[in-house]
Amino acid sequence: MNQRHLAGGLADGVHDSQHSFRALLDAMARPGQARWLGPALPGVALGGAMARLLLSLADDETAVWWQNDDAGLAPWLRFHTGAPLADHLQAAAFAVVTDLDQIPCLADFAQGSPAAPEQSTTLLMELPAFEGGLPQAWRGPGIEHVTLLSLAGLSADFWRQCQANQARFPQGVDMVLTCAEWAIGLPRSTQVQPNPER
Repeated sequence: MNQRHLAGGLADGVHDSQHSFRALLDAMARPGQARWLGPALPGVALGGAMARLLLSLADDETAVWWQNDDAGLAPWLRFHTGAPLADHLQAAAFAVVTDLDQIPCLADFAQGSPAAPEQSTTLLMELPAFEGGLPQAWRGPGIEHVTLLSLAGLSADFWRQCQANQARFPQGVDMVLTCAEWAIGLPRSTQVQPNPER
């Protein structure tokens, strides 16, 4: 893809990045609560939240793994941030997942180590909606009692993998779930269980 055809980035790089980063920190500190990041960027085939997170988090030292790059998003991100491609899951600082029917096994991503749990992959997953899916009860740090969610597009197997991911704490992967302009944090410390009563 020629650089002159690459879509633009953030209109105000410093302030927009600061806003996105603060919103992400708040989302991770309060799992299950949606935070607004901003509208879609012209010419970028991602929701506003996902695109803004990538532009705010990625740099030339954070390799990004793309599940699907048919829209030429890897060159776009590299142009704006310098982020290199990760050629396998274990090498990814960030992983972009947009096909929810083909989510890689969470255990296949970098899990960190007991001495350096931060050296793990953060998954950025774009969902069709924040409702209409399998009901789940979220508990853990940052949640006063319980948060009930039914995020669309995520299978029962994915939620079972989330339970195994939490059991590996402090190792494991963190996740940010986006939909259009909004993001929800799902850190590895959060416990998720089916909520059949909802």
